[in-house]
Amino acid sequence: MKIIGLTGSIGMGKSTAANSFRRLRVPVFDADAAVHALQGPGGAAVAPVEAAFPGTTTEGRVNREALRARVLGDPAALKRLEGIMHPLVRRAEARFLATCRRRGERLAVLDIPLLLETGGEKRVDFVLVVSAPAAVQRARVLRRRGMTPDRLAAILARQMPDARKRRLADAVVQTGQSRHHAQRQIRALVRRMR
Repeated sequence: MKIIGLTGSIGMGKSTAANSFRRLRVPVFDADAAVHALQGPGGAAVAPVEAAFPGTTTEGRVNREALRARVLGDPAALKRLEGIMHPLVRRAEARFLATCRRRGERLAVLDIPLLLETGGEKRVDFVLVVSAPAAVQRARVLRRRGMTPDRLAAILARQMPDARKRRLADAVVQTGQSRHHAQRQIRALVRRMR
């Protein structure tokens, strides 16, 4: 089974690309969704997050806004949170890949926003970066509820610059033109890799 690592900075079109893979019947592991499940009601991250950051959970789930306020701008706190979350997400990823292998899948996608920042490229066979012009990225992200220019700047500061991601990629899907253009690129890649 070949594993594609799908990545790109915030607002570059990872979700749209992941949905294109799903429509082509390629299974996709969504790291962000795994984090939400782990931090949701009864999730495996709730107790360790509360222990590390008291007062950031309510009603058996992580209060993401409270946690964000606690770690934003505090590198030591962020590192502590990553130390909790990364191993849990990796276990969920390993279960996903084991299921794909049992089903005889030929391709699987790991949708991981910080793939290159965390050394995740070593766990995949092929790195696919989604990219769009900076103005398109900014407009997309600032349309999100609760997003501000300062919050976007803080997120981008944690992410590898897009130009560097593109240099490290095995392939780049341009998402700034049209959804159909990006889908055609992904269809061609899937045909080639299958």
